[in-house]
Amino acid sequence: MTKAYDGRQVVGMDLHRQRSVLVRMTEDGRKLETARITNSPAALRAVIARAGENPRVVIEATYGWYWAVDVLEAAGAEVHLAHPLGQGVQLPAGQER
Repeated sequence: MTKAYDGRQVVGMDLHRQRSVLVRMTEDGRKLETARITNSPAALRAVIARAGENPRVVIEATYGWYWAVDVLEAAGAEVHLAHPLGQGVQLPAGQER
């Protein structure tokens, strides 16, 4: 997508131990960007900053997700945890740990 998008963005994050993939989308599912990062708070902050104000982020609740949720929430994201076995989205991350 080459045009600027001003609406709220949705971000899916596939978190692994050393690297992660983030996909930024419009609310109706049009892909804006796929970013691959080496896991670090700075790299995650840089990508999530491109998602605009208060993006919705879905992240799989796998081993080691805490640091990423902390960084995302500090950046103003609304974070939702997805069940690792594909059984739907759980409560927003800040409500239960």
